[in-house]
Amino acid sequence: MGHWWYRNIVEPGKLPLLLALLSFVLSFLVTRVITRLIRAGRGPFKNITPGGVHVHHVVPGVVLVIIGGFGAVGSGRHGFGSALSAVLFGLGAGLVLDEFALILHLDDVYWSEQGRKSVEIVVLTAALVALVLGGFLPFGVNELTPGERHSRGLVVMNTAGNFFLALVALWKGKPRTAVFGLVIPFVALIGAIRLARPDSPYGKKFYANRPRARARAGLRAFHHDRRWARPRRRFENFIGGTPDTPDPQRTAAKRGE
Repeated sequence: MGHWWYRNIVEPGKLPLLLALLSFVLSFLVTRVITRLIRAGRGPFKNITPGGVHVHHVVPGVVLVIIGGFGAVGSGRHGFGSALSAVLFGLGAGLVLDEFALILHLDDVYWSEQGRKSVEIVVLTAALVALVLGGFLPFGVNELTPGERHSRGLVVMNTAGNFFLALVALWKGKPRTAVFGLVIPFVALIGAIRLARPDSPYGKKFYANRPRARARAGLRAFHHDRRWARPRRRFENFIGGTPDTPDPQRTAAKRGE
């Protein structure tokens, strides 16, 4: 076990990445537990409101990300400094991405339906970092042999091609496929060649005068959402808590009605 640890984690310089991932996941889980206790009115935890201003935990998260990021840049890949910087960065990233929906909407949507985006982006980030930690290289470079990696032209072509396929998948309304396609070979290719979602920019542009293609794309999207929407919602509710029921009066006020 010690030999495996040194050969696969310490020697390649992956220890800071592992520490950042663990602290990132721990920070997110602890934060969610505390916020759910505050929401339920249980425990000693309270919202921080100095002077009547609600200080969201994204604020200390940004501070930790800055300290950890600059510390990591200045300390290299080995040593105590890099490990400490990685932990600080992971803790801060967990706090920041836990309120990703707030940053995206510029509104306190933590317990709303829009707040699910925070849980989704945290899970997606953790999965991508775990893949990189496990040996997958971004942009599909892991498809190349060690000899081919010495050829700058092949690396550039492979990177550009894989990135282009990811952009096409994103254009077709498949952001998760595009993101994972940057790391896992052939995933972006599958997303790029399959039918686009009808509400995607690609679908609106190329399916507008093709009713059959638009109908097939809509049927495929319907079956996909019907198959995966409920399990995904249950998982997000388990991790992040069930969103509040929308308030019609508040919604109407935001719309200016």
